[in-house]
Amino acid sequence: MDFFDELTRFLAQCQTENLKTSHFANRLEGLKVKISFGKGHPARVPWIAFLAPGQHISSGIYPFYLFYKNQQLLVLSFGVSETLPPPVPWRQSGMETIDSYFKRNGLGKPARYGGSFVFRVYEVADLDRGQIKADLQEITGIYHATLAAEGIAKTPRFDYPAFYQYALDSGLQIDPDVVIRFVAALIAKPFVILTGLSGAGKTRLAHAFARWICETEEQVCLVPVGADWTNREPLLGFPNALEPGQYVKPESGVVDLLISAGANPRRPYFLILDEMNLSHVERYFADFLSGMESGEPIRLHNGTAGAVPARVLVASNLFIVGTVNIDETTYMFSPKVLDRASVIEFSISKDEMQAFLKSAGKSESDNRRMAGGAAAEVFVEMARSIVPESPVREQLNAELLALFEILKPAGAEFGYRSAAEILRFAAVINVLGANWPLQKVMDAALMQKLLPKIYGSRRKLEPVLKALGRRCLANPDLLDDYLTGKKDLPDAQAVHYPAALEKIRRIYRNLIDHGFASYAEA
Repeated sequence: MDFFDELTRFLAQCQTENLKTSHFANRLEGLKVKISFGKGHPARVPWIAFLAPGQHISSGIYPFYLFYKNQQLLVLSFGVSETLPPPVPWRQSGMETIDSYFKRNGLGKPARYGGSFVFRVYEVADLDRGQIKADLQEITGIYHATLAAEGIAKTPRFDYPAFYQYALDSGLQIDPDVVIRFVAALIAKPFVILTGLSGAGKTRLAHAFARWICETEEQVCLVPVGADWTNREPLLGFPNALEPGQYVKPESGVVDLLISAGANPRRPYFLILDEMNLSHVERYFADFLSGMESGEPIRLHNGTAGAVPARVLVASNLFIVGTVNIDETTYMFSPKVLDRASVIEFSISKDEMQAFLKSAGKSESDNRRMAGGAAAEVFVEMARSIVPESPVREQLNAELLALFEILKPAGAEFGYRSAAEILRFAAVINVLGANWPLQKVMDAALMQKLLPKIYGSRRKLEPVLKALGRRCLANPDLLDDYLTGKKDLPDAQAVHYPAALEKIRRIYRNLIDHGFASYAEA
């Protein structure tokens, strides 16, 4: 636990413009050492974190050195992730946050990481090697004991924060909640549609996740959908009528992907359909929709083409992701398709755009591909297993019943399939350790499974949108002013389902402007 020399080198580099970290040690007594001096420009608070397996800067707890430049203070802290809630808390008594310590000592407000807890504070001009060693040994001992008490090492759980950290390191700017929803939706039902703003990272997210979790390129098939697809042949090929006994496999590689997925049930396989709605989805994808629901194999030929099996399964370890852009060149999805998928809408916030511009569009590096291969088996097992019920199951049942009654007048009520998939999604969120309350789970369910089916004329939709909007608010009387733009979105405490409410407002405005509206926005 003698980290003194590394620490003094770290403090010396903090006084420079050098942001490189490769010359520092990356392991210490079984812990991963992660160091940051900033990205693109020097950080106001450089740091060193010591991470146990399964713990990440974006989601976890960890011993944490923080150097506050303005105060010239080095703080050894009980670190707590800011991006995602940690799956396990520190349980030390008498802990004081860095925010509280700074306020109590008249140091102003800490530049960052005020929610972490103080273990020891040092004057950088007077560091003692023995004290540094003893303190680091003590806090890492507490760290290991905390994780062991929580059974972290014993509980197999898909490590979605590892992918989120990988995505950030690869330059992909994305809301952490979108990552959780994407992973949970794939586990709950292996068909996800990504829609929203063009160029927001939909295809990149799907491809990055597939490459991260898969061991080989053969497990991933990225297929650009053509505007001329009128049948299943671009995906499934056809028997050669001119040469009996021959089967023409499509160049897309989808048939080979289906065969491999069936032969390797413990590995995940990904079919990514880019620009999925450039053609009518039902014309080229009907066999997949039927195969996913029935479990029956897709028939390719009558058994005369020996090199290709006569039937192939849409196996439970095959995950299908479609990306969608809405404009005058694309087609709308039918309820049949939407009912069988989770729909996740992409948008870009000001903070995400700012972070992207600062990162100068850093692209994914090849040496980090397949970094999540160890998690693949857990991911597949969760996708095919029965997961424990969500702790909010009873409240979720009541809310779904209320929403069913609201949607029924517009003909947008949901069936047993959608209800079951929402309940499974909530259960998966809980098993992943995201600790989402009922309102956050229901907000995601509204956006993914219920609102996508909304479409129609003003006469049909206006009363339904208003009823849904009132359900989203603690005070329903605020709705009309919000929908018409007289008032901004109420504060967080006044809104049950903020994402759904904002989407309802956008649909409502389109409805008023054009007399017709749907979930998809051009």
